[in-house]
Amino acid sequence: MVDDLGFSVEAGQVVGFLGPNGAGKTTTIRMLLGMSRVTSGSARLFGASVGRGPSVLAQVGGMVEEPAFYPWMSGRANLEVALRSGDDALPDAVPEALERAGIDHAADQKVKEYSQGMRQRLGLAAAMMRRPRALILDEPANGLDPQGIRELRELVRSLADEGAAILLSSHQLGEVEQVCDRVVIIDRGCLVAQGDTDALLKASSRIRVEVPSPQDAATSVALGLLPVERVGIGSFLVRAAAGHVVSELLSRSGIYPDTVVAERATLEERFFEATEHGGVS
Repeated sequence: MVDDLGFSVEAGQVVGFLGPNGAGKTTTIRMLLGMSRVTSGSARLFGASVGRGPSVLAQVGGMVEEPAFYPWMSGRANLEVALRSGDDALPDAVPEALERAGIDHAADQKVKEYSQGMRQRLGLAAAMMRRPRALILDEPANGLDPQGIRELRELVRSLADEGAAILLSSHQLGEVEQVCDRVVIIDRGCLVAQGDTDALLKASSRIRVEVPSPQDAATSVALGLLPVERVGIGSFLVRAAAGHVVSELLSRSGIYPDTVVAERATLEERFFEATEHGGVS
C-alpha cells in the first residue's frame, strides 16, 4: 500500500528509489508503468495521467523485478518480437540496445541458456530499445558480477547525460550513492526522506574525535550533552555538531584531541536513520 506518495524525476536525472522490504517500491513502479491500478490520486508521466487518454507509456522503458522472455527463442528474437508489438520500429534499435546492454555477444543464444545476469542485461536492452524519454528500473543489478555492476552504473549515467529521466530502485546502496543525483526513501508506503544525494548525506555528517586513551572517560563526560557514539577507546563519533563546537567543549575540560574531523555519512547510514528498522530491498 502506498499513501500520499509524491516525488518527481527530471530529465537528465537519476533518482534512487529506496525502502525496506514491503515499503511499496515495486507497487509504486507498477503503477507508474500501468501494471497496477491507482485507487486514489494519480500516477503521472510527462504531466499526463497513466492510463488516461493517449498513452504516455510508449515514451517509457521499464524493467520490473526479473524480466520475462520466451526461453526457447534467442535474445535477439525476443527483442524483435517486442519491438514489432509496439509502434513503428526504430532502425537498428535491437542491435544498438543489445550492444549498449553488453549482451550482443550472446544475442543469438537461446534465453533458456542465459545466466541471471545475462537475462538482466537483456531486460535492460528491452527497456532501452525504443530510446525512451524515461526509464524505470527495479533492481537492474540483480545477478550482475562486479564488472557488470560497474558497466551498469556507467550506462545509467550515460543515458541520463543524454537527457533521459531515470528512476532506479536498488538495494545496492553504495551503487545508488555513486550514480544517483537525488534519492527518495519510503517506508510503509510513505515518503520518509528525499533530496539531493550530497545534501542528504551532508545533513547526516558527523565529527570524528580521537583523544589520548587516558582522556577517554573525561571526553565522554565533556561531550555528554551531544549525541555521541563511542567507537573505541579514545575514539568518538559526534552527530549534529560542528567541529568548532566539539573542540570548544573539549577545551573547556582541558582536553586537546589528536583529531577532530568531519565525516560524511554513507547512504546506508542515512537509509537506516530514515527508516529506523528492517533491511534493504
